[in-house]
Amino acid sequence: MYIKPLCTAIALALVVPLVHAQQKYEMKLAYFVGDQHAMSQWLIRWSDQLEKGSGGRLVVKRFPNAQMGPTPQHYDFARTGQADVSWFLHGGTPGRFPLTEIINLPFMVGSSEIGTKVINDAELRAKYLDAEHKGLKILMLFTHQPGGPHTTKKAIRNLDDFKGLRLRFASPTVRDLVGALGATPVGVPPTEISEQLSKGTIDGAFMDYGGVGIAFKLGGIVKYSTELYAYVTSFGLGMNEDFWQKLPPDLRKLVTDTTTGKEAEVGRAWDALDVPGKKAIMDAGGEAIRFSAAEMDKVRRIGADVSEAKIKEYEAKGMPARAVYDSMRGLSEKHARTSKNFWN
Repeated sequence: MYIKPLCTAIALALVVPLVHAQQKYEMKLAYFVGDQHAMSQWLIRWSDQLEKGSGGRLVVKRFPNAQMGPTPQHYDFARTGQADVSWFLHGGTPGRFPLTEIINLPFMVGSSEIGTKVINDAELRAKYLDAEHKGLKILMLFTHQPGGPHTTKKAIRNLDDFKGLRLRFASPTVRDLVGALGATPVGVPPTEISEQLSKGTIDGAFMDYGGVGIAFKLGGIVKYSTELYAYVTSFGLGMNEDFWQKLPPDLRKLVTDTTTGKEAEVGRAWDALDVPGKKAIMDAGGEAIRFSAAEMDKVRRIGADVSEAKIKEYEAKGMPARAVYDSMRGLSEKHARTSKNFWN
């Protein structure tokens, strides 16, 4: 009398894994930069890896160039499930990721490779950073290569030249640096930079060469590039938690395997944008400017003051900013010994 129920149970046990093995999962991937960018190219290759590695069970539908919506909304696109995965900009929602954005303080890291290795440190993420990313399964954190000011009409050849300029910033920490250097910081989403520069609403932007020359194609709009290599901007690649939970174990493993241990690969891809990005600006009539050693010393001292003020501000709010800063600084020095460094 128990044979029939037993047979049914055995049949279900055999069928359920088979259903999972055959079920397809569409993964909506949103990002705010066009496919010409190195990180976009990495995401395209990653999408191919997922589709091939899953035997076609994962089907990636990409939404590049802010097709899904404005840059500041990309974190929430993934958090709410409008997207399943997104590449998002921490500085797009100021104040939301304060400890993570300590990596953006002046002269914290000398390359994307260093920065990406630092903010993916397992202990640092587990203890401080991942908790700031509520609602997402963080697959990877990364930074662009160090940047500086690019201007349309007035060249910045020394510190005095910052006065009176309205310069776009990418995050609260960069905003403080812009102000401390003597300029007026203005918040502008990445996709609106070209328009605001052309209209004269802003006089320039703090960006990396990859962003200026390749991602947003500002050659011919910006005329002067002052090579401070003073800061990086941080980003994340995150998956909606519900989407992560519904994936079967083998597909979760595939996602994890294809995004773990990729820090050097991703960082070097970003750093490699510096040369072609600069070339695009110079070929369009731009001028590259380097400060004297004495002026750079002044910039570094200003940067140190900005960092100390930001740490004290966060500590006063009960955040472990000093511990995070010290950890990031130590990791930066460690990875600088074996990584690309624009300060050398």
